[in-house]
Formats: sequence, structure tokens, C-alpha cells
Amino acid sequence: MEPCEDFNRTVQLLSALALYAHTYGADPAFVDAIGPALAVSLPDPPPGIFPPGYDPTDGPQYPGGQP
Repeated sequence: MEPCEDFNRTVQLLSALALYAHTYGADPAFVDAIGPALAVSLPDPPPGIFPPGYDPTDGPQYPGGQP
């Protein structure tokens, strides 16, 4: 599987899980177990997703974040 395909498929799975989590009768234990596993498995974005020079670590400090 190409890196771009792997990234897109993982994002689709995370999206589907988010939708499932908000449906009637959803199993919260399943969502709590699978969500972090999918998030950790998300590969680095393929080249071209972010503009040149983009630094994902640069940005404002959010409440509860590290100083």
C-alpha cells in the first residue's frame, strides 16, 4: 500500500469511528480501545499535505499544554 493510501485509509477509519461513537447503541468500550490504537497507527502525512516550511510544533500554547 502506498504511504498516501495508508494515511487516507487510517483517516477514513478514524472518521468512521467518530461517527459510530455518536450513534445510538455505540459501544463506548470499543471506541475507547480502538480510537487510540488507530490514532497511534496514523503514519506521517505524505509529502504535499502541508505547505512548504510548515512546522507542526510551531503555534500557540494551549491550556494544559507543556510550557
